[in-house]
Amino acid sequence: MVPDNVLYCTELVGLAVFDTRGRKIGRIKDAAVVPLIDPTRVDRFLIGGGWSWLTFRHDQVDSISLKGIYLREEHLTPYHSDEYMLRILRDLLDQQIIDAQGRKVVRVTDVTFEIRKQNGHDTIHILEVDIGIRSIVRRLLQGAAPPAIMRRLQAPIPPKSIPWQFCNIVESDPQRRLRLNISNDALERMHPADLADIVEELSPEDREAIIETIDAEIAADALSEMDRDVQSSILESLEAEKAAEIIEEMAADEAAHALAELEEETSHEILEELTPESKSEVSELIDYGEDRAGFLMNPEFVALPQNATVREAVATLRGNEEQLETLNTIFLLDREGRLKASVPLARLFVAPEDAALSSFAAEALISVSADERQDRVTELFDKYNVLTLPVLDDDGRLAGVITADDIISVLRHR
Repeated sequence: MVPDNVLYCTELVGLAVFDTRGRKIGRIKDAAVVPLIDPTRVDRFLIGGGWSWLTFRHDQVDSISLKGIYLREEHLTPYHSDEYMLRILRDLLDQQIIDAQGRKVVRVTDVTFEIRKQNGHDTIHILEVDIGIRSIVRRLLQGAAPPAIMRRLQAPIPPKSIPWQFCNIVESDPQRRLRLNISNDALERMHPADLADIVEELSPEDREAIIETIDAEIAADALSEMDRDVQSSILESLEAEKAAEIIEEMAADEAAHALAELEEETSHEILEELTPESKSEVSELIDYGEDRAGFLMNPEFVALPQNATVREAVATLRGNEEQLETLNTIFLLDREGRLKASVPLARLFVAPEDAALSSFAAEALISVSADERQDRVTELFDKYNVLTLPVLDDDGRLAGVITADDIISVLRHR
């Protein structure tokens, strides 16, 4: 049973409005929230239509029920479009929004309000948005039956809705986003893969709006999870400076892969905006060619002299905390930087601090040259079941590493 203090948008629209003497002066055509003032309370009600729309404020209302809205102060003012207003029918109903809790894009089919008593008069607040069959039935039968009958008819149908606090409105106009106080906090707390899935469901304009307004590091992580064509479309739509800001936050190999998919002119413009160090790293990887090991490798790794101890390895790891999430191997090099051994990170947990790191090296040292074909790299991962594959330059020096997730990405995009 629907509580008496609940009102649906389908019931609000068309609801009669009465003046202080009980005379009907019109019917509700729309209602608006002003998020900068209150994120949930309906601030304005619109009546009339065409060129003669009028409004009244929430504090002019005495009572609200299915019987109508009764005013306690009946001064109506002409409606003027206000970009600080989020209008329920125009801006929310039938629009796509992001369900931050369910990590998906949904279409709003109705809105549920809660009637509250505030300073001696009724106000209504957005409680949740409705997306299920129940709200569709209300829309289809809107105006065909009295609200009381409609409520009884919908009772057997399970409700499906999203609490308002978990809704993220999609707005492509950056200025209007500010005016409507649209926050991306909920999106930025998502796993990058979930955020990538959501962005891929949006229109090109909305994708750009989301990526432009979230933190650059989070945008980079999300872009790395997207299909190559979507990733390219987004980067091409951004200003070179903004695209470079995001590319800077990517691992060098991910950045190279992203730029290699773009038109040469666009890629060059973005590269020119990168820091000299990033530009050099990324350009070098691109120059290897997409079917070579050098293109797949990440030039960031942890390496120590071949005579290093476990204590020195632990100290080095503490100084490279940003790599710990993906790190699983430490490499040992000679004085010329040539690869001599690899040590699985897990072995450090049972090793004495004074022990030589080389004594815990993997038995087989498997590596590839930077010019090795991509297919051969994939074969090595499959054959030896390794998590990390070192890549060597022409002089046998360690140039970078390829990890299992790089290979998964290659296979996924084939």
